[in-house]
Amino acid sequence: MIPFTNLYSQYKDAKKDIDAAIKYCIEGSHFITGPVTDHFEQTIADYTGAKACASTGSGSTALLCALLAAGVKPGDEIITTPHTFVSTSEAILQCGAKPVYVDIDWTYMIDLDKVASAVTKKSKAILFVDLYGQTPDITKLKRIAKEYNLILIEDAAQSFGSSFKGKRVGSLVDLTCFSFNPVKNFGAMGDAGAITGSKALIEKAKMFRDHGRKERWIYHTMGYNARIDNIQAKILEAKLPYLDKWIEGKRKVAHRYCKELSDWFIKPAEIKNSYHTYYVYVVQVPRAKYRDAFIDYMKDNGVQCNIHYKVPMSKQPAYKKFVKNPCNISEKFCERIVSLPCYDSLTAKQQKHIITVANKFKDTL
Repeated sequence: MIPFTNLYSQYKDAKKDIDAAIKYCIEGSHFITGPVTDHFEQTIADYTGAKACASTGSGSTALLCALLAAGVKPGDEIITTPHTFVSTSEAILQCGAKPVYVDIDWTYMIDLDKVASAVTKKSKAILFVDLYGQTPDITKLKRIAKEYNLILIEDAAQSFGSSFKGKRVGSLVDLTCFSFNPVKNFGAMGDAGAITGSKALIEKAKMFRDHGRKERWIYHTMGYNARIDNIQAKILEAKLPYLDKWIEGKRKVAHRYCKELSDWFIKPAEIKNSYHTYYVYVVQVPRAKYRDAFIDYMKDNGVQCNIHYKVPMSKQPAYKKFVKNPCNISEKFCERIVSLPCYDSLTAKQQKHIITVANKFKDTL
């Protein structure tokens, strides 16, 4: 069986550095906050080109602390996408705000031509998602945000290492939120996350992630225990020098899929000026009725697939009540999408097997 992902291969590549990082934290009792956290945050800021960084315990808490740092209050409306992991909408509700869903386009990301029509007097920010590893047209997003005086917050849980017009994600908009969940291209060995942005906004985010305090004994607001574990920070630092190689390996696999998979599938496309890092490689089958049969067929032939995401927010019991605008494209795509194995350690033989088996499926119909 070719697994959908292979996390152990990254450990093998960086084993010496990862083991040393863990040993450093254990032997020095460096577990929470302090110089380890400070160094990690500067490392992330340097890599992304951001002014500052606040590390967090997860991508989910990064979103929450970023929204609070941006001044989001109960009653505010946050424009976002229905095609994403639940954390995006969850963080909005945790602030007391309301998600306003704008349908996606062919990129699987928020349809920028529909954003303006969703703006109201209550609109505070656009929380857009870099789905599957690439970012939308940031130039166009900035024009919209400027026209309507909205804050831009980037849910970059899936796009660490990506870029737009040569600038890395993390340095493009007001605030950027990263997830370092183990399955991400740049993953910890547990949960971890980060926020990047201006020094002023990041100082606020740091306050919210540490119980609402700026200094040890004084609490300025209600906050959260959303700090990163130092072991995760050191593991990520150990892995960072290998990241660009891993991403380029994924891109080679993805490009081979794009070239050799049958046009019976709808294959992903790379947006102009956006460097795609392929967190996952997603295709669509032509009709929804084929999807489960295709996944079963792949499994029967030794290939494990996945779905990102099966049910959009517009149909989720906890969130569908917030839907004001049709989300027809999201709902249609979610019935037909399949994620194929795509990682740098896939051998040429494994890649060929995946392509061959996938291309043969239509002959079984």
